[in-house]
Amino acid sequence: MKVSAPKQLTVWISVILFVVGFILNFVTVAFLPSGISFWLIAIGYLLLFLGNLLKNF
Repeated sequence: MKVSAPKQLTVWISVILFVVGFILNFVTVAFLPSGISFWLIAIGYLLLFLGNLLKNF
């Protein structure tokens, strides 16, 4: 299996999703569901994982 470096845009979107999810883990926002922080962090890591596995992602 070949691993390639993700594009810079993919890394930045992943980092932003992780940071927002991490902050929402400690801060409650009235109009967002309570479990959204977990999903933002999970999607951020999944995006970074796919960026490493897929070429030009």
